[in-house]
Amino acid sequence: MNSKEIAKLELWIVTGCITIAFLFSLVDRALMPISASLNHATTVNGISKSNITIIGENLIPILFNYLIIYICYLFLVFHVSPELNKKEGRAVRSVAFVYLFITAAILIDIINIYWAILLALKLLFILFTCNRANKENGFYIESGFLTSTWVLTVSTVFFLSLHDLIKVYFLLVMPIAIMMYLYAVYYLIPKVWNKKWKLTSYFFKMLFISTTISLILAGIFGLLLPSRNIYNNSIHIRSTFSSISLTLLYSLVRGEEFIKMTAFGTFLTQMLLITPLSWRIYKDRNAIKAEEIIALKTELGKADANLNFLKSQINPHFLFNALNTLYGTALQEKAERTGEGIQKLGDMMRFMLQENIEDKIMLSKDLDYLNNYIALQKLRTSTSSDIIIETQIEEQINDLLISPMLLIPFVENAFKHGISLQSPSHIKITLQTSGHTLYFDVHNSIHLKQDNDPEKLQTGIGLQNVKQRLALLYPNQHELIIRENAKEFFIHLTLQLSGND
Repeated sequence: MNSKEIAKLELWIVTGCITIAFLFSLVDRALMPISASLNHATTVNGISKSNITIIGENLIPILFNYLIIYICYLFLVFHVSPELNKKEGRAVRSVAFVYLFITAAILIDIINIYWAILLALKLLFILFTCNRANKENGFYIESGFLTSTWVLTVSTVFFLSLHDLIKVYFLLVMPIAIMMYLYAVYYLIPKVWNKKWKLTSYFFKMLFISTTISLILAGIFGLLLPSRNIYNNSIHIRSTFSSISLTLLYSLVRGEEFIKMTAFGTFLTQMLLITPLSWRIYKDRNAIKAEEIIALKTELGKADANLNFLKSQINPHFLFNALNTLYGTALQEKAERTGEGIQKLGDMMRFMLQENIEDKIMLSKDLDYLNNYIALQKLRTSTSSDIIIETQIEEQINDLLISPMLLIPFVENAFKHGISLQSPSHIKITLQTSGHTLYFDVHNSIHLKQDNDPEKLQTGIGLQNVKQRLALLYPNQHELIIRENAKEFFIHLTLQLSGND
């Protein structure tokens, strides 16, 4: 089964499980003893009226709870997972709202402990299998891990039946601490990091925020104290293992203890744990980023050195002086064809010595070199009528720039392997531009070298050189297609060029 089929099967299984759980919850609530008057109710068609009444009263709230659970699952599968698997770009902010929605649903008792654990495990699976190479989603991945960890921690604390105040701490103080940590690491510390008194500024801002949050919590729960009896009527119908916010209800009845735990627990946690921990984590991450930047600069330096080395392989200075001597000799001996060939080769060498050292040159200059090379090869092959060389190189009157010597290796390769003085041969070269896009095609016949040919085992720097240079100089800005069969060789290059702005 492929991943899509597995995902579809999982969706059907979860849907079925939630539906069955909903029906069992409805029946279980209907069978729950409620009052003596309902227990002695008359029956209609053998069905107790009390059960019918209970089902009717609980249908909407139970259905609502399970719909929320199912919606949370669908959000994780169809929204959070695709967003965190983006190859590029940051996930939308609604991913964080999904985490908050699940947290809020757990706190207000819409999602019970068992479904909370399953949702947390599903979120962990998504986080472990998502595209973590996309660094822009670091906030959403980390906040997802913290959310699922909180759910599993709270569930464990409730199952262990620890003291109620410990449960309150993990139920209420811990999510506030998580939000403060995320706020500090991803917003507050980066904002003050480049300031002169960054640590002092960070500490006092955290002190102010922590104090404010603690006072707000104390005020809110203080106002709720007079209505604590509201909760007494609902506590007895819930089970400790189905409601993970039951301890909160008990604590509200106790009043002062609860306020102290939430207010002071929140303040101390923020100042003694979150404040130093957030600073340390950000500092370590910043150091890692600095090391990565140094490593990237080192790699860039190596690539630059490699590029210069590749350029040096095609800069034979000594040949230029030798060609000048040969050209003068040809003119003295009235060898016009030889003189023309040496002149074109001299122009090529001058280009290599003067223009090839630049990072970018005018496209028209690079094509002059290309045309000189083709003309020189035509002189060599003009005595054979079985050799057909076609060129359709569009004249460039634009201001496009190109890295020098990118195109010539393809043409060199075509003449090296596509021309035979003993067999019919053909080469077709076309080049045109549209806007900033260059289209270059070379199509040639293939002839195997003779065993005694000294070039048979010489691979040269040719195509391998140009592939390396394209990867270094035009990443994600070129497309190179190479096709070959027993008799023909074809390359197509699409290149995005810059203008001389």
